[in-house]
Amino acid sequence: MKTRIAIGITGLAILLGLTSAANQDAFTTAKAAGVLKIGQEGTYAPFTFKDAGGQLVGFDVDIAKEVASRLHVKAEFVLTEWSGIIAGLQTGKYDIIVNQVGVTPERKKALDFSNPYAQSSAVIIERLDATYKSLADLVGKKVGVGLGSNYEQIARSQAGVNVVTYPGSPEYLSDLAAKRLDAALNDRLMASYLIKTGNLPVKAGPIVGAAQPIAIAMRKSNPLLRAAVNKALKDMQADGAYAKISDKWFGVDISKSDVPAK
Repeated sequence: MKTRIAIGITGLAILLGLTSAANQDAFTTAKAAGVLKIGQEGTYAPFTFKDAGGQLVGFDVDIAKEVASRLHVKAEFVLTEWSGIIAGLQTGKYDIIVNQVGVTPERKKALDFSNPYAQSSAVIIERLDATYKSLADLVGKKVGVGLGSNYEQIARSQAGVNVVTYPGSPEYLSDLAAKRLDAALNDRLMASYLIKTGNLPVKAGPIVGAAQPIAIAMRKSNPLLRAAVNKALKDMQADGAYAKISDKWFGVDISKSDVPAK
């Protein structure tokens, strides 16, 4: 009987400990562990991708490392496909997402966001032999987009567009170049970067839709984490660290111009 009671008490203690941990702000648990877990794709150049040596690099990688440094914790990156990145955040696989996440009304119902650190513009990506002036020109066309991205929503907002979803941009840009697609939708800066570095026979066409803010995503009810991340971003802007990272990847301070969101 004593053994069974002891087991019961131990089980209760573990349960209470888990409940307490679940109720803790993610900033508190990250500080205790000395690690901030960051969700990214790792296939979204020039924001998060692997270089020739297999190292994770990119604008968002540098932003995330700088934020973690200012929170006095180590940045630990967890890579996942975009289609499952928000679900991974919700199930606790990581504490934040730094991956050009667009702030939308729908996402704000389920997530909290830092203050925006850039703005986005969607662009039609087309082959060299095509010219589209607007989303309406894509009616009846096969258009490649990332599954679960803002671009999928934009494409589906135009009736008659044949939307084809992919796990990431390299796949649909390859299909566009091979003429298995008529067009694609992605962000302006990312499109220019991939077209230039990938030597693809495609070009950036017109901007579609309104500019949208991008921010660092986190689970709801973590006010300490949100405040700490916001302070880090504000300080980075004030002391020039953000501008230095931006200039490294784009040659300009992109906080002052249109930048992509997913």
